[in-house]
Amino acid sequence: MTPISLSIFLDTSVIFAAVLSPTEGARKIFQLGEAGVLRLVVGPTVLSEADAVVRRKAIGSRPLLAQLLEAGRVEISSAPTKIQIASARRYVQYAPDARVLAEVICARPEWSVTHDKDHFLKQKPRLKLPFTVGTPGDLIQSLKEIVQT
Repeated sequence: MTPISLSIFLDTSVIFAAVLSPTEGARKIFQLGEAGVLRLVVGPTVLSEADAVVRRKAIGSRPLLAQLLEAGRVEISSAPTKIQIASARRYVQYAPDARVLAEVICARPEWSVTHDKDHFLKQKPRLKLPFTVGTPGDLIQSLKEIVQT
C-alpha cells in the first residue's frame, strides 16, 4: 500500500472505541498507523483522558491501550497555551472539549477523528478549521476515495 502521509488527530472517544472493538473503524485507523499509512497524533489531555476512561470502563484493558498506542506509532503533540485554549473556546463552549480542540489545532493535522456528536460532528458546518473533522468511518471512506483516484 502506498503511504498516504496524512496526519490524524485522535480524540478520546476514538481511542476508547479502538480498545473496545477489534473490527471497527477506530481499530482500523490504528492498523493504518502501524502500517505507516497514517501519522497518528494525540494531545496530552486526550492521552490522559483515554487512560482514565479505560481504567474506569474497561478494567484490565490498559495493556491493550498501551499496545495500540505503541503499535500505531502514536505521537503526542505539545500542550496548548492558555491563549490557544481561550481561542478554541470561540468554536467550542464546553471547556474540556475546547482544550482538546486547542490540542488538535496545535498538532496541525489534516484530520481530527472523533465520535463526539454534540461538540464536534454536529458543528462541522459552523466550525471553520484548517482540518477535516469526522468519524473513523468518514476518514476511512475518504482514504478509499484517495486510493481509487
